[in-house]
Amino acid sequence: MDLVYIAPAIAIAALAVAGIYVKILMGKSTGTKEMQDISASIQEGAEAYLKKEYSWVSIFFVIVTVCLLLLSWLDMLNQWVPLTFVMGGMFSGAAGYLGMMVATRSNCRTTAAAKESLNQGLKVAFMSGSVMGLTVVGLGLLGVSILYLIFPNELDVMIGFGFGASSIALFARVGGGIFTKAADVGADLVGKVEAGIPEDDPRNPAVIADNVGDNVGDVAGMGADLYESYVGAIISAMTLGAAAVSVTRLPDSAIYLPMIVAAFGIIASIIGTMLVRTGETTEQTALLKSLRIGVYGAAIGVGILSYFAVTMTLGSDYLGLYWAIIIGLVAGNIIGFFTEHYTSDSFKPTQDVAKASQTGPATVIISGLAVGMKSTAIPVVTVGVSIISSFYIAGGNTDFALGLYGISIAAVGMLSTLGVTLATDAYGPVADNAGGLAEMTHQEPHVRKRTDALDSLGNTTAATGKGFAIGSAALTAMALMAVYHDTMSAAYSEAGEIMPSLDVLSPEIIAGFFIGAMLPFLFCALTMSAVGRAAGKIVHEVRRQFREIPGLLEGRPGVKADYKSAVEISTHSALREMIMPSVLAILAPIVVGIFFGFPGVMGLLVGSLTSGFTLAIMMANAGGAWDNAKKYIERGNYGGKGSSCHKATVVGDTVGDPFKDTSGPSLNILIKLMSWVALLTATFIVAANSMLF
Repeated sequence: MDLVYIAPAIAIAALAVAGIYVKILMGKSTGTKEMQDISASIQEGAEAYLKKEYSWVSIFFVIVTVCLLLLSWLDMLNQWVPLTFVMGGMFSGAAGYLGMMVATRSNCRTTAAAKESLNQGLKVAFMSGSVMGLTVVGLGLLGVSILYLIFPNELDVMIGFGFGASSIALFARVGGGIFTKAADVGADLVGKVEAGIPEDDPRNPAVIADNVGDNVGDVAGMGADLYESYVGAIISAMTLGAAAVSVTRLPDSAIYLPMIVAAFGIIASIIGTMLVRTGETTEQTALLKSLRIGVYGAAIGVGILSYFAVTMTLGSDYLGLYWAIIIGLVAGNIIGFFTEHYTSDSFKPTQDVAKASQTGPATVIISGLAVGMKSTAIPVVTVGVSIISSFYIAGGNTDFALGLYGISIAAVGMLSTLGVTLATDAYGPVADNAGGLAEMTHQEPHVRKRTDALDSLGNTTAATGKGFAIGSAALTAMALMAVYHDTMSAAYSEAGEIMPSLDVLSPEIIAGFFIGAMLPFLFCALTMSAVGRAAGKIVHEVRRQFREIPGLLEGRPGVKADYKSAVEISTHSALREMIMPSVLAILAPIVVGIFFGFPGVMGLLVGSLTSGFTLAIMMANAGGAWDNAKKYIERGNYGGKGSSCHKATVVGDTVGDPFKDTSGPSLNILIKLMSWVALLTATFIVAANSMLF
């Protein structure tokens, strides 16, 4: 059997295993009638939001598809790109939607399982996350495999697939992030700070919207986000592999090696998901260790299987590519480990943020920002070393194209264990919802203690997942820039023109650097302002209900909050506010390309990559540290819940919410989406420059 067929076969197997996990989950107890009713409200709100979001995004897809059809009609684009663009969007949206459907049905099952034991609660929540992880890698590899089998000699059609996946991911991340943080911030400010009631208290009208937001932002949005990262890494590696084949003695099979590595990574990930279990302990170090066993086990599996992937595909003459895969794999785990160090309350940085609460919220903010900034050092150095080492170890000192291929294959190596690393991330929102259900249905204290432990662990694993996604985005964006360079070279050659040189001192490149470095900050300003405006509306709504519904705040029997109004406010705000940041990402490379040409766009991509990567890490880790500092105090440290220290960390957590769940994680999509747009408009930019200049 031709090795290339291994990829779609294993992709289908991953989806089959995900289906088995779903069947097992649906067989678990859903708990009491009250738990089922609240869970159903969360499901209803999440599904309603996604349907509205996808209906809005479909308008964007129609407009872009028409533009792509026009470019293909003008012979500036492969005729199949409009179709693959739609296909990429559908696959990315499906990955997020399916994961969210399972997550919203697993929250009450996790709460019910936590009544039995902590291990049972962890297993249910983690199995739900595993469905998300295996669905993403299964659909991702299946989509790329289908395109390669249909168009083996037209890899440019895959650019449309990547652009479609990236577009959905940005809308899902930005819209979902605005929704979830508007509800979360609004609920915390009025509930915990003003009214002094517990988190997830059923009296709070925004509590269901908060739980809905966990699913539409941290499950559906994050699933679409990492789906795009996964397929982007594979597509860029395949494209650079084709370029290396054309100028070196590298065998043609190098083109589909990334798919084989990804397929073997799925096998290792499935095994990794089966290794996660814990004893009856709520200590964060023990719980982290239980998840690390699954992640590190999968990494070891990929390390072994990748050797066979390279030797079976290319023979033993190209073992440098195997070591490039290992470099990417190790780099991903280094970033994950140090993200845990800076965001888990088991370690000093987050404990120092909690300690700063003794002098008020201002010092909490200062301390959290310092932790976030300090946390950028190791990931940035790690990615820099990975780029250089994978380039040279793959053979870049003798063949430049082979070195670039080494960088891209390192990105595939980093993402090869996504099936299990994404499971550790997606598990978090399920555990968070489970804790909310335990609070709202007045479960026994030991149940809430278990769900709180799982929730706190979820904050750390979510931060780790974001760091992992941001790190992989840096390597993938670097590979996409190399693809863009080759694409522009071909476009200038077809037009009979000489491609401009990339002199770092040219004014076009420097202007592009500055614009690119500025864009992540402008993007974050837009998204954070959107969260602030939407949260303000939630605050007014919660205050209104506390004021106008007699007996609600006092907890009078039979008096219920109007949850639907808060969900509707978050939905409308998120959909309206997600448009401007998304349009900015798409128009920037086109406008810069028209006025500053190819050098300006290269400067733009490099500038946005360097500033966006660093800013994203800082925001994600600062937000994670603020969140877990609050959790650290809620477990009884520095006065516990209700103390002045607790209120100070609630303020920090409120600031950190849009940092870690809206703006920060959206940046890794921003830097790659601009690369996809630049690739698709390469021929158009050459023609526009010829006419204008």
